[in-house]
Amino acid sequence: MKQLFVFIRKEFYHVFRDPRTLLIMFGLPLAQIILFGFALTSEVKNAEIVISDNSKDIQTVQITNKIKASTYFTVHEASMDIKEVEKMFQQGKIKCAVIFPADFSSDLVRSGKAQVQFIADGSDPNTAKTIINYLSSIITDYQQSVYPASSLPYRIIPETRMLYNEEGNGSLNYIPGVMALILMIVCTTLTSVSIVKEKELGTMEVLLVSPFNPVRVLISKAVPYLILSLLNFVFILLLSVFLLHVEIKGSLLLLFMETALFILTSLSIGLLISNTTSSQQTALLISNMGLMLPTLVFTGFLIPLENMPWILQVFANVIPAKWYFIIIKSVMLKGLGFQYVWKETAILIGMTLVLLMISLKNFKIRLE
Repeated sequence: MKQLFVFIRKEFYHVFRDPRTLLIMFGLPLAQIILFGFALTSEVKNAEIVISDNSKDIQTVQITNKIKASTYFTVHEASMDIKEVEKMFQQGKIKCAVIFPADFSSDLVRSGKAQVQFIADGSDPNTAKTIINYLSSIITDYQQSVYPASSLPYRIIPETRMLYNEEGNGSLNYIPGVMALILMIVCTTLTSVSIVKEKELGTMEVLLVSPFNPVRVLISKAVPYLILSLLNFVFILLLSVFLLHVEIKGSLLLLFMETALFILTSLSIGLLISNTTSSQQTALLISNMGLMLPTLVFTGFLIPLENMPWILQVFANVIPAKWYFIIIKSVMLKGLGFQYVWKETAILIGMTLVLLMISLKNFKIRLE
């Protein structure tokens, strides 16, 4: 263990002496948090919504049919109370709920107006606002089609509620995605380059012929980036809370445990790249260009996965950042516990074990 700590300390010296590594480690999060937190928006298609019609009169049936006819939504009909609706939100099955009260028709007859409630998942505020705008437009269009005159005999007033994001903070959807992107790229890139650099400089031969176990070489390379990445995660959280005013609703301990798991997954990918490449340029190309684009596209925070062809949605399942993105949204923004993210956690554990086994199996103790 004393030898291992010596090598780990040596790796820390390498990191702190390289300004480029520190810039990537701590400068990249700042730039991307500002960029994604303030600048970007996304469009919504095929959003999963549920309609709970407790009135079942001619007006609610007609409105429901107009919503079904829209290409923006995938509609599920079910009579349920607010607790069942909230459970569907917690499980991530729907983006919005439309609830017609039981006295909808009688209110129209008596007072000339009635209410319909929209409940949207505010952890993705841009999507939620877009869905609500679409639904409001559909109801307005329905009223005008039935009563084209300027003076309507009644009004339907939507009542909107943004779950998990009452203020409508537009940064909330991008913070988890930026965390996944930064940790994936930084951990993978720096780990793969640090090992390939030893090969190019010829120092890997010295390490391999030393009494030090070759497997411990990989461990000593990974541990500093694990620790620095956790510090990087703290830095991102501080930026999110104080710069973008994001409220952390879930358990900090669970956030750290899940983040440490995702970092290990990313480090495993970096080790695999380092064992299959012989130059820093190749490692950088694979870890940056080969991983950044899939992480951006298939995580779901820039482009909704529901908009993609089914084959691409299936391919997205092999991207670790997708599962970490779901975990962070559930824990950090919705305040959910481990029972709601155990499946995603199990998938990341399985990916990590498989990647580590492949990396260790391909690790060459003799250089060509």
